[in-house]
This record gives sequence, C-alpha cells and structure tokens, in this order.
Amino acid sequence: MTKEEFLAKLQNRLAGLPREDLEERLTFYSEMIDDRLEEGLTEEEAIAEIGSVQEVAAQILADTPLTKLMIERVKPKRSLKVWEILLLVLGAPLWIPLLITAIAVLFTVYAVIWTVALVLWSVMVAVFFVGLGGMIAAAVIALRDSILTGLSLFFAGLCLLGLSIFMFFGCKAATQGLLLLTKKIASGIKALFVGKEIVS
Repeated sequence: MTKEEFLAKLQNRLAGLPREDLEERLTFYSEMIDDRLEEGLTEEEAIAEIGSVQEVAAQILADTPLTKLMIERVKPKRSLKVWEILLLVLGAPLWIPLLITAIAVLFTVYAVIWTVALVLWSVMVAVFFVGLGGMIAAAVIALRDSILTGLSLFFAGLCLLGLSIFMFFGCKAATQGLLLLTKKIASGIKALFVGKEIVS
C-alpha cells in the first residue's frame, strides 16, 4: 500500500471526525511515514510498521472524546430552514425523552457491568476475612473448649483462605474482561458517530 492509499483509506475511515482533527491526524501520519522513508524504509515497510488502517483508526477513535464526536455529528453542515427548525421544536417532546432514555440505558448498562466487578471483589474479600476469622476463632475454641472443634474450624478457615486466593485471580481476570467489554462498547458507540465500523 502506498502512502497516498493509506492516507485516503484513513481519511475515509475517519470521515466523522471534526475537520481540523482529521487534518491534524492525516498530517501526523503523513509526517510519520515521511520520517520512516528518510530512515531508508520503503513505503510498504513504513506503513506496515505503523499498522493497518483499521488499527490506526481504532486508536484515533479511542483517543477522541465521545462529546467531540457527538458535537460534530449533531452540528448542522448547513443552515437549517424554517420548516426544519419548526419540526425540531415540535418534535422535541418526542425526541428529548428518547435521548434522555438512551443516555439512561447506556449509563445503566455501564453501572451494571461495574457493579458485577464490585460484587465479585466484595465476595472475595468477604471469603478471605471469614477464613481469617475462622482461623482466629479456631485458636480460641481449641484453647477454651474442644480441640477437635477448633481443628475442624481451623481447616475450614484455611480452605476459605485458599479459596480466596483462587477467587482473587478469577476477580482479576473478570475485571480485565469487563474493562475490555466497556472499551468495546465505547468504541462501538463512537463508531456510530463516525459512521464507520471500527474494531479495536
């Protein structure tokens, strides 16, 4: 792929970005390719080193705030006619509640995802402290009442401590998965405003 093809595909992929941001990104990648050409690489090698158009576009999209994309998408490209303004005003009782509902649904999905992570970590911490408390109680029971009861409680607490270690790694993996999921959701929402499918 040549430099011109790369920049044209990148421009097409990022068509929904604000004009000045798009030009800034294209200039940046053009200069980046030129720098690699000066180092002695061919155009194909320079572009391969930078990454595919899809990867570069996904990174640019991830770095662009959602509010900037929304403003660019909503900003009219031309002045509105009187009848268009009238329709917007008359339709406001319909589209404003729908917009608020969509934002509330997105916020709720985000909150539920991270509530799951919080619950998993809370359960792991609770299991750890129950195991630790069981081992401390086992020592008291063994000294005051029954050694057999104290030993069984000690081993139950030890099992819970071991379980909490396994749960730690599970919670860590689940949190990383949920982080990836929220990034993909955010990337998907941003892709709606850019108008191109970007896979990160």
